[in-house]
Amino acid sequence: LTAELISASRIFLNPTLEREIDLRGRRIPVIENLGALRDQIDVLDVTDNEIERLENFPKLLRLKWILASNNRISRLHDNLFGSLPNLRVLVLANNRISMLSEIDKLACLKHLEVLNLEDNPVQKREHYRLY
Repeated sequence: LTAELISASRIFLNPTLEREIDLRGRRIPVIENLGALRDQIDVLDVTDNEIERLENFPKLLRLKWILASNNRISRLHDNLFGSLPNLRVLVLANNRISMLSEIDKLACLKHLEVLNLEDNPVQKREHYRLY
């Protein structure tokens, strides 16, 4: 993910009137260079890429949504709250999260209202919803 790709990507007002950047289907392997956004987006859409770890976020106070379905994500950063203190929605459907300890890392997201882990191996663990 280069600063040039970020600059060339479509940023638009979505139906909920939030500024969204469309980085879908770009074969992005790693999240990086998001500082080029200068904290000007509410929604980050990195669906349908090759991302393995949800990490490397600069401080993005405005970011409220991350759409990251259909990647290869198996690991989450230990302190997403430090970088994304206002994150409310995290969609991680169809990834490779298998350990409940990865879910623990989301406890720091004080404003998180929606978490989608559909079609992740962790879903098969007994009592994972209660966790």
